[in-house]
Amino acid sequence: PVLVEGQIEGGIAQGIGMALMEEYIPGRTENLHDYLIPTIGDVPPVEHILVEVPDPEGPFGAKGLGEHVLIPTAPAILNAIRHATGVLVT
Repeated sequence: PVLVEGQIEGGIAQGIGMALMEEYIPGRTENLHDYLIPTIGDVPPVEHILVEVPDPEGPFGAKGLGEHVLIPTAPAILNAIRHATGVLVT
C-alpha cells in the first residue's frame, strides 16, 4: 500500500504541475532552475481510499495506477478555477 500511495501522490503532483506551473519556453526554460515543477510543498494533503481488486491478467494480481490520478487532476484544477472566477483558462 505504501507504494500505491506514492503513485497516487506522484500522479497528483504531476497534474498540479501540468495545470499550474509547467511552461516550456525554448531557450528560456530548458533547465530545472527555470522550468518549474511541483515539490512536496506544493501538493496538498491527500486522503487515500484503496479498494483492492486483483487483476487476473497482471503479475500477482497487480495493475497500473499512476496514470489514473494524473489524467483528471489538471482538468479538475482548471474547472475549479473557472467555476470560482468565471474565467476559462486555455
